[in-house]
Amino acid sequence: MGDCLAPAEASPVTDESRGVFVVLEGGEGAGKSTQIAALARMLAREGREVVTCREPGGTPVGERLREALFATTDDEAPPTPETELLIFNAARAQLVREVIVPALERNAIVLCDRFTASTVAYQHYGRGVPRSIVDAANAVATGGLHPDLTVLLQLDPAEGFRRTGKGRDYLERAGLEFHTDVARGFLEQAAADPEHWLVLDASKPEMQITHAILERLRSLTEG
Repeated sequence: MGDCLAPAEASPVTDESRGVFVVLEGGEGAGKSTQIAALARMLAREGREVVTCREPGGTPVGERLREALFATTDDEAPPTPETELLIFNAARAQLVREVIVPALERNAIVLCDRFTASTVAYQHYGRGVPRSIVDAANAVATGGLHPDLTVLLQLDPAEGFRRTGKGRDYLERAGLEFHTDVARGFLEQAAADPEHWLVLDASKPEMQITHAILERLRSLTEG
C-alpha cells in the first residue's frame, strides 16, 4: 500500500464516490469507544459497511507501538514529547495505508477513535511541541488524508477523571492542568473549522449523542 498514497499535500482518496471518514475525539472518559460501538451497530443494520479503528493501534504494527507507549510504568521515565509525536504518527501512517484508505476506496464508513486532532491537542497544547512540527509529522503520516467529520465529545477533565478512576496509563496519570490544556486544544481546533467539526456535550445521555452524530453523518452520506 505504500505506493497508493499521494504526496502529503494531496489527499490519497479523492474519488467523490468514496466512503466517509469520521473521527471521534475527546479527553479521557468522554465515551468515544461507546459511541463508536453504537454507531457501528446502527449503521451496519442499515446495510453499510463499517470499519472501526483506534489510535494508536488498529494494525499489528500499530498495536505493538501502542503497547510500547502505554506499558510505561510509574518507575520508568515517560516518553518524551518528541517520542510521543513520532510513535503516534508511525502507528498512524500504518493505519492510514493498511486500513483507512482501502476501506474508503470500498465506499465504507470508517469510524476512528482519535486522529490528528488528538496529536495537536496532546502534543502541541499539552506538551508544548511547536505546532509547525506537529503539523508536519501529521502530514507525513496521513499523506494528506483529512476526516470528513470530526466529532468532539466535550467533557470537563475533572469529570473525565471521575469516570475513569485512577489513571491506567501515563497519559491518564497526567495532571488536571495538562488535561485542561488538551481540552482547550480540542475546542480551539473545532472553533477554527466548524464545517468539519461537531461538538457535543459528552455528559448528555448516550443515545442522544449517538442520534446527533447519526444525523450529521447522514447529511454527508445522503448529501
